Amino acid sequence: MKRLRLERRDAVGLGDIRQQLLDVYAEIYADRLNEDFHSVERFDERLGWNTEVPGFAAVVGYVDDLPVGYAYGCTLQPTTRWWNGLRTPMRDEATTETGVRTFALSELMVVEKVRGMGAARQIHDELLRDRPEERVTLLVERGHPKVRSLYESWDYEWFGEVVPFPDAPLYDALILRRGSGRAWA
Repeated sequence: MKRLRLERRDAVGLGDIRQQLLDVYAEIYADRLNEDFHSVERFDERLGWNTEVPGFAAVVGYVDDLPVGYAYGCTLQPTTRWWNGLRTPMRDEATTETGVRTFALSELMVVEKVRGMGAARQIHDELLRDRPEERVTLLVERGHPKVRSLYESWDYEWFGEVVPFPDAPLYDALILRRGSGRAWA
């Protein structure tokens, strides 16, 4: 793989490359675009919601000036609905958000031609570099155990089952502890 160039973006800086990001999404989810939840329009809607939340950040990976992957997320606010579809019983403290406690990694994706070459990890690590939150959460579709295993090899731990939207598939919520102690304590 040629050298991966990483570029950080905030919500404002995402506007000029938004269509490129949608194109990458469409390439990766080509076989599922006919599902309402996985349509480009619904993805674009979810991307828009994220950009409106404090703490939004994105990292885009480029090879030869073409985007080959990206990750983005935001800081969960006290009014977040992130945990609303949680099916696993938890103490309230485990899902109480303060606006500084948890970074939600909403998407991390790379095109097939760079998979298995470390691009996803580089993008992930750059996105989380210098984040102030004590933990990171992400959702992995239950039907993708290899993806879950990859995140677990990066020290993410299973947190619970969640259905984030009524028409969404079942996901496993994972947590990455960034300090000492249990990530959900």
